[in-house]
Amino acid sequence: MSRRTPLAAALAAALLAAAPALAQAHVSLHPNVIPSGAFATLVVRVPNESDRARTVLVRMQLPDGFTSVAADPPPGWSVAYKTQKLAKPIQGDDGPITSEVREIDWRAGGGAGTPPGQFLQLPLSVVIPGKAGSAIAFPTVQSYSDGKLDRWIGPPSADMPAPTIDVSKAGGPLLDVAGGEAGPPASAAALTLGAAPAATAPAAASSGGPSKGLAITALIVGILGLVAGLGGLLTARRARGRA
Repeated sequence: MSRRTPLAAALAAALLAAAPALAQAHVSLHPNVIPSGAFATLVVRVPNESDRARTVLVRMQLPDGFTSVAADPPPGWSVAYKTQKLAKPIQGDDGPITSEVREIDWRAGGGAGTPPGQFLQLPLSVVIPGKAGSAIAFPTVQSYSDGKLDRWIGPPSADMPAPTIDVSKAGGPLLDVAGGEAGPPASAAALTLGAAPAATAPAAASSGGPSKGLAITALIVGILGLVAGLGGLLTARRARGRA
């Protein structure tokens, strides 16, 4: 029994050390480093972390300066915009612009919605305002079919952070910096400067994307390696005891 106790303690320590790799996913934007003034096609990823309810509504607030916005809802979903009149019209390529978009609402119709354990991908085309070096937050509220709300409105260090974009120097590349995103990396189309919005997008897909799969694999390999190492140590001790 005395030889098994260190092994059990070591396994427990390994599980605790690996726990951050299995942290909850969060609403995120991809790509997430975009040049100032760029026309970009983004993907808003919304994980469903409920055990029993569907995601049926996503409300995202936009900061000042978003005058060119186009969302393409997945099948079974609709989209609506809330706009605000500009204090002073600005001149666009097609004439004066008098309003900006302040909120986008994606709503599931009928029995649609994202089931538990899956995630929603929402294509969104925008022109990025702001200066290089700034960060733009998009506070988002996720509604479930049982009435529960997830408020993704906190700072990056919060348990429920708002999705964020880092604004880079004008003319630079669009980048997708790895983090705690929900789902697999964005498609190549979403990483192309000036890409046109996709016609459709899957309403849901498995939440077991590469990031989570790699974390689980690393955890298993680490535990097996730990067990093998401890086993070798015990075998060596037995051998020395017989000598």
